[in-house]
Amino acid sequence: MSDHREDTTVRALFCIGVRDAFFAAGDDERAAVIDGSRRAFDDLAGRFGLRVLGTFDDDEVMVGPSTTFPWTAYILADVPDYATAARVCGILREHPVGEARLWKYFTIQARLGRPLFFGNE
Repeated sequence: MSDHREDTTVRALFCIGVRDAFFAAGDDERAAVIDGSRRAFDDLAGRFGLRVLGTFDDDEVMVGPSTTFPWTAYILADVPDYATAARVCGILREHPVGEARLWKYFTIQARLGRPLFFGNE
């Protein structure tokens, strides 16, 4: 029997919340934020070496800002290391939308761990 701690995969759950500024924005600004988000998070595998395992968005049943758990959206991915997870979180600091950056509209944090040793099939 193997020790489940032998798996050295770094699994990240990126938790994304929507800030008040997104809901206060007009239609054109919100559309720019949505388009900017798509571009900012495009090709995570090619840019960061992530293997995205799944995403989750509950924006249809969660209305308004999410400043703490439960968040609005999640990305579950295997990442090469802690530094890469931090770089993915940094997307919000770096990616412009008009005169602002994405962090005006969203918040992000990463939970890091390893794959659970059961329930994977």
